[in-house]
Amino acid sequence: MMNWDRLLSNKRLGQEGMTNRRDDRTEFQRDYDRLIFSAPFRRLQNKTQVFPLPGSIFVHNRLTHSLEVSSVGRSLGNDVSRLLLERHPELADTHLTELGSIVSAACLAHDLGNPPFGHSGEKAIGTYFSEGEGHFLKSYVCEQTGDCLSHAQWQDLIHFEGNANAFRLLTHHFNGRRKGGFVMTYSTLASIVKYPFTSDLAGEKRKFGFFRSEVEDFRKIADDLGILQLEAPEGAYRYARYPLVYLVEAADDICYQIMDIEDAHKLKLLTTEQVRQLFLNYFGERQRDNITSRMKTLEDVNEQIVYLRSCVINCLEQECVRVFVEHEEEFLSGTFPGPLIRYISDVPRMAYKECEKVAVGNIYHCKDVVDIEIAGYKVITQLTDLMIKAVTQPEKTFSQLLISRVSSQYQILAPTLYERVMAVLDYISGMTDVYALDLYRKINGMSLPDV
Repeated sequence: MMNWDRLLSNKRLGQEGMTNRRDDRTEFQRDYDRLIFSAPFRRLQNKTQVFPLPGSIFVHNRLTHSLEVSSVGRSLGNDVSRLLLERHPELADTHLTELGSIVSAACLAHDLGNPPFGHSGEKAIGTYFSEGEGHFLKSYVCEQTGDCLSHAQWQDLIHFEGNANAFRLLTHHFNGRRKGGFVMTYSTLASIVKYPFTSDLAGEKRKFGFFRSEVEDFRKIADDLGILQLEAPEGAYRYARYPLVYLVEAADDICYQIMDIEDAHKLKLLTTEQVRQLFLNYFGERQRDNITSRMKTLEDVNEQIVYLRSCVINCLEQECVRVFVEHEEEFLSGTFPGPLIRYISDVPRMAYKECEKVAVGNIYHCKDVVDIEIAGYKVITQLTDLMIKAVTQPEKTFSQLLISRVSSQYQILAPTLYERVMAVLDYISGMTDVYALDLYRKINGMSLPDV
């Protein structure tokens, strides 16, 4: 069994011996502030969430989504903390009182590793290696160093995953950055790893939690926090989920599903009546009557939808808190079987499934969304191809030109092949949609810099 006293630690990766801060913020509030003021977080404002950016109608991007997830995550953490402290008053002097701050910071960081163009960019990188031009690397031997990719390293590339990349971004020692990356607390870092196993266990879902380059960082955190290590094939690593991951995941599930419906309404992909019904389905008859009565006092249609949306988020938040507290022992034993949203009460669960169905049929497959995915796939695939060929053939003139464009923080000419490839992916995934598109156009001679 895992235990809360050990699971919750404000120890910082890379600064384990430092104490006695001079301000009144807790270490987890410092995590939040450090993320808010970081360049990778700021770049999320120009990364696609679902709909193309920008437009005449403001819809969510990765930054606004992350802020909203963080807000919901704080509520989840605070409510769980309050209820668990009623059950375990002996933990009043532990960091259990700070669950809201931990979950909020982790939610803020959960999308930092996503490349440009949403999931399309993520797929483009993985399939470039598994079925595209990058497949040559599977059996490639570097002429300069004589090294090649191991089986485990190859799995990292063909299953490239935004969640694992977020953990790398927060922990990796890039050039010019101090040891330990962002130097986050152990508990915040553990809270973002949704899939706590290596890429060779990714399976058909292509999900995993940390690249081979960050295995030792995760193992260090897991050992210190007492996260249960599970049986895995030789050379692979698998752990139980850190309990707070479920709250981060729930906040994300609540926000993306509900906010995508609201965005679709703004873009007139869904009618007002469709959205009203989808949101009212979350409530029983008595609650529905009360909400409808209150909604009639709002004259503006968009304000009615905003009010309904807030009621739905509150409903889902309370349901997820209830599930978490009721199943506390399963989380601490590492046996809870899936996302919290799957185990909420029947009425809101069926309403959530209906929203999922509508989103797939009317939103994620609509023309504008598919068009941006196609364009993004093309842009990311070509940029990845050019940069991979540059670092495997650095002696060529064009390769040197491309390499000269890359910021010195990326170890693009690292001594090993795996490190050079990962540096390319650091560079590509750190781009915004606009930067990636602009670079693509310049490389292809479609635009020139302003003189």
